[in-house]
Amino acid sequence: METTEQQTADMTVMNMFKSQKNDIQRVLYAGFGTRLVAYLIDLIVIWGVNSIVTRPLLNLFNLEEAKLWINMFSASNIMTSIIFFLYFILMTKFFRATLGKMILGLSVESLTSKPLTNVQVIFRECIGRYISMALFGLPYLVVAFTKRHQGIHDLFADTSVIKNKFKRLNDSIEKETE
Repeated sequence: METTEQQTADMTVMNMFKSQKNDIQRVLYAGFGTRLVAYLIDLIVIWGVNSIVTRPLLNLFNLEEAKLWINMFSASNIMTSIIFFLYFILMTKFFRATLGKMILGLSVESLTSKPLTNVQVIFRECIGRYISMALFGLPYLVVAFTKRHQGIHDLFADTSVIKNKFKRLNDSIEKETE
């Protein structure tokens, strides 16, 4: 008799999850504020790497004043951009999170029920971020309004950022509500 009551209770819980899936996922996925803090931590890390590695190398090879046509294409700006994009691409590819995300207990997840692919990582971290930055960061605000707190770069790559402590719960909800 207890197993029947337990099964009934489990069915009730799953029906609740199905009916409120969108509201529950708003809690499971990392919101705008959390992601902003993680991004600011990442910018501090990138600044540190540039201060410790890039600037001394440019000084060593006497390239601190080198530029192509205009100041925007200076050796310093090009190296800083390379470090910026490589940081996000490599950290997401190998760890599914940057240092900022790791500190806050977040990770990038594919919404295709498969592991992150190289194409998803490149679209998310390179193309999507470039477009978002080219538009003065305004597309990042989309995170606050989408169901799974996805930014434009996440929508391009079919990814989102989830709170690690809720990953198993989200996987169960996704599996049961398919």
